[in-house]
Amino acid sequence: MENLKNQNAIITGGGRGLGKATAIAFAKEGINVAITGRNENNLKETVAELQALGVKATYAVFDIANYEEVKAGIAKIVAEFKTVDILVNNAGVAQFGTLLEMDPKTWTDIINTNLLGSYYVTHEVLPHIIANGQGDIFNVSSTAGLSGNAGTSAYSASKFGLIGLSESILREVRKHNIRVCTLTPSTIASDMSKELNLTDGDPEKVLQPEDFAELLVGTLKLPRRALLKSAAIWSTNP
Repeated sequence: MENLKNQNAIITGGGRGLGKATAIAFAKEGINVAITGRNENNLKETVAELQALGVKATYAVFDIANYEEVKAGIAKIVAEFKTVDILVNNAGVAQFGTLLEMDPKTWTDIINTNLLGSYYVTHEVLPHIIANGQGDIFNVSSTAGLSGNAGTSAYSASKFGLIGLSESILREVRKHNIRVCTLTPSTIASDMSKELNLTDGDPEKVLQPEDFAELLVGTLKLPRRALLKSAAIWSTNP
C-alpha cells in the first residue's frame, strides 16, 4: 500500500462538489492540497477546512479555459509546493440542448473548458510530475463520454475527447512511472448535478461526492506496480 503522507496534489474545480470532497479526503490522508477554481470565496473557505486537517493547502484563481491564466496559476502553486505528485483534472461545466437549440458559443465554451482546459492544466503540471520520477493523474470524464444521447452533443463530445486525451497521455508517461486513470462516473449528487436538476441527491440512493473521493484515495493506495487505467462508478439502485 502506498504511503500518501506529504505528497502534493493539485485539484481543479476544488472549491465545491467533487473537487472539494476529493481535497478533504486527500487531506485526511496527509496529502498537501492546492485547489483551483473561479470563485475565490469558495476556494478560501475550502483551504481553511484543509488546513484545519493539518496539511499544507493553497489555492489559485483561474479559468482553466484560459491558457495564460492556467500558466500563471500553476506557476504560483509550484512556487509554493515546489513539487507535484498528483493531478486531478476535475473542473468542468455542463449545459444541455439539441445541436440546433444550443448556440455555437455555448457549445464551444463547453469544449474549451472540459477538454482544452484539462489539456492546458496537464501541459503545465506534467513536467513537474515527470521530474519526480513518478506520480498520478486522474482525468474526470463521464458516462456521457462513453455514449452520446439526444441533447448532450457538446458535453458528450468534450468528455469523449477527454477520454482520448487521457488514454494517449497514459501511453506517453507510463515510462516515467506515472499512472493515468480515466474516471467515468454516472450522475453524482454534486452541486452542478443538483443545479441542473439531474438528481435530487438522495443520499440513500444517489452517489455522493465522498464516494467518488474514496475511489481516488483507494486508487492512490494501490502498489506502485498496479495501474487502474479506468473506473466507472455508478449508483447501485437510483
